[in-house]
Amino acid sequence: MAAHQQQPQSQSQQQAVGFEDYLPVMAERLGEEGLMEELAAGFRLLMDPASGLITFDSLRRNAPLLGLGGMSDDDLRGMLAEGDFDGDGALSQMEFCVLMVRLSPDLMDEPRRWLDDAVAQASHFLFTS
Repeated sequence: MAAHQQQPQSQSQQQAVGFEDYLPVMAERLGEEGLMEELAAGFRLLMDPASGLITFDSLRRNAPLLGLGGMSDDDLRGMLAEGDFDGDGALSQMEFCVLMVRLSPDLMDEPRRWLDDAVAQASHFLFTS
């Protein structure tokens, strides 16, 4: 299998990544439920009302509302392809939310620390008892 070479990010791709960089801050301030509500609101902002999905046309039309107006058509198609798990060429609300969380690895730092602490405590308990 050939190694995938990562292409340099365009300015518009950097803008999109910048959006995901805010997710950990949003999660901390809003909590899990509040973050999911915000992601759902973002989805509704980008979706095509007729299909209930984020399509290429709805993304291109509504991306400026999220500060992503400078993205090329190829960048927009790439964003759709990145999150399109079922291969229908569009993003459902679940696919959109998974994509946003997946693109923001910092969002998982705190739960990882909790897990590490729990494992350390359990190990300490097991080996000192």
